[in-house]
Amino acid sequence: MNKTNVSLMYAGTIPFVLCALCLMTNIMQLPLLGLVEKILSAYGLVILSFLAGSHWGQNINNTTFLSLLSNVIVIAIWLGFLTLGFKMLITMFIATFLTLLIIDNYLFRKGLITYPYFYARCL
Repeated sequence: MNKTNVSLMYAGTIPFVLCALCLMTNIMQLPLLGLVEKILSAYGLVILSFLAGSHWGQNINNTTFLSLLSNVIVIAIWLGFLTLGFKMLITMFIATFLTLLIIDNYLFRKGLITYPYFYARCL
């Protein structure tokens, strides 16, 4: 991975960190953006969809199971976003991030993703 990609990856954590800090300091709403819980929920949905989509894109020609699994993951988190309360949704998101990391580990061991990419995902 080049420096730009790594920088973008780390920049992508900023909304998570800022939302967590807001919630820790009891700031529940941000001007122009709205409720912190909604901001965090929507951003988590976007990032998880992106990560699952990267698995789909990397493996569409290699592994039918992973291509199907990535679609199931996106549909599941979307349904969770629409139906779950905030705490359950965040729990689902954490479980999904861990699941995607397990998939990345599998892809790394099979030689389908590079060490720098896997290392960055672990961070």
